[in-house]
Parts: sequence; structure tokens; C-alpha cells
Amino acid sequence: MRFVRFRAEGRVAYGRVEGEQVLPLAGDLFSGRAGDREPAGEARPLADVELLAPVRPGKIVCVGLNYQNHAREFGLAIPDEPLLFIKPPSAVIGPGAPIVLPAMSRRVDYEGELVAVIGRTLSRAAPAEAAAGILGFTCGNDVTARDLQKRDGQWTRAKSFDTFAPLGPWIVAGLDPADLEIATHVNGRRVQSDTTAGMIFPVPDLVAFISQVMTLEPGDAVFTGTPAGVGPLAPGDVVEVEIAGIGRLANPVRGAVR
Repeated sequence: MRFVRFRAEGRVAYGRVEGEQVLPLAGDLFSGRAGDREPAGEARPLADVELLAPVRPGKIVCVGLNYQNHAREFGLAIPDEPLLFIKPPSAVIGPGAPIVLPAMSRRVDYEGELVAVIGRTLSRAAPAEAAAGILGFTCGNDVTARDLQKRDGQWTRAKSFDTFAPLGPWIVAGLDPADLEIATHVNGRRVQSDTTAGMIFPVPDLVAFISQVMTLEPGDAVFTGTPAGVGPLAPGDVVEVEIAGIGRLANPVRGAVR
């Protein structure tokens, strides 16, 4: 099942994609109220609506160095436990929205990732409970100002610029995240290619680990790490993250705002 957040005729709503149509939902996908995820209203052609980021997360929790080949490309040791950091919700953009390169950075990289979207509150969860608490999965791009990451010695500024968390095009429920093909393309050229089987910490373990630190709430997003092949973006590029069973998230790149 595919869930979207969309704009049509000036109104923003959640919907369920069936074939090439969107069925509006009765309410908020993350409210927990009975009936809110049921269709309500007339179906619309998917081509006639503007797809937005499928979730506006309360928080975005990210995992660094979660693929062995990505750790190796940076010459870093395999971590003993997940390496966590946060991106602000203000960084989120949806499909087709531009990634804007900040003036204070000279090197901004793409990082294609599988993103887990939380469906119910999780606190100190075991992996099985964590897996059951995931509503579904979407594509994400953990855009990073690499030069600032190295300069600062920590990651907050480098990861947090507006437009640095593209998400979409929809949330797919009922997907097994254990072995999905993931690829990133820049201007049609494949630059990252792996499967989620290459993760050091699988998704249920990641979500369970995070829930030992902070309560995860409905609508929170967990970026699960990027495989090897990260590299720079330039004005005029189009970057696409493609994950089997989900689809493709495409975003153009704009030059620095000064």
C-alpha cells in the first residue's frame, strides 16, 4: 500500500495510491484515530496532483556509517553500535523540489538512503516491536555539506541546511527492508548501487536502538544510512534516489543563495 501527501486545488491532504489514482483519506495518516486512514472523497488522477514530502516528521533521526562499504570508502572503523545524529524538520522537501546549495559550503554531497517512517509510539522497544511500529518506508537523501562536516568536527551544521532532507515520493507499507536494491543517479549516471542487506545494523535493530535513547512518535523519520559512492552535487544537476519496491525520488539542484 502506498500513502502520499499531496496538494490539489490549494488543499493539502493524505491519500492512498491505487494504480494511477489517488484516493484522499478521511484524516491525518498519523493521528491514530479510527477511520482516518480510510478513503473519503473522489479519486484524483495521480498526474493531476502535486506530490509533497509524504510526511512532516516531528524529528528526523539519522544513522551514520551503516554500510560496511561506506565506512571503508572514508577509511573509518566499523562502528560497534549505531552512530546517531539529527536533522531538523525544516530540512524536509518533497519530490521535484530543489536542493539549494548553501553559500557557506564548497562541497555538498548526495547520500541516498532508505527511510523508515514511524507509525506508532516506540519507547525502549525490542526489535520485533520496533519492526511492527514502522508504518512503512520511503526514499530519502541525506544531503551533506562535506567540507563543513570535516571542518566542524561534528555534523549538525553540515546536515541541517534547508532542503537537505528530500523525502518521497510516497510511503510504502508492508515492505520487507532486509534486502532491497538501492541506487542513486546524478544526471542519469548511477553513482551508488547496493542492497540494504549490506547494512551493518538492520532496520529493526536500528529503530529499537534509537528507541532506547528517545521516544519515537508517529510521523518521525529514521534515515538508515547510505552505501558507498557518495559524491558532490553541482548547480543544474538532477539527483535521483531509487529503491526497489518504493520508486524514485528526484530533485534538481540549485546554486548557492547569497
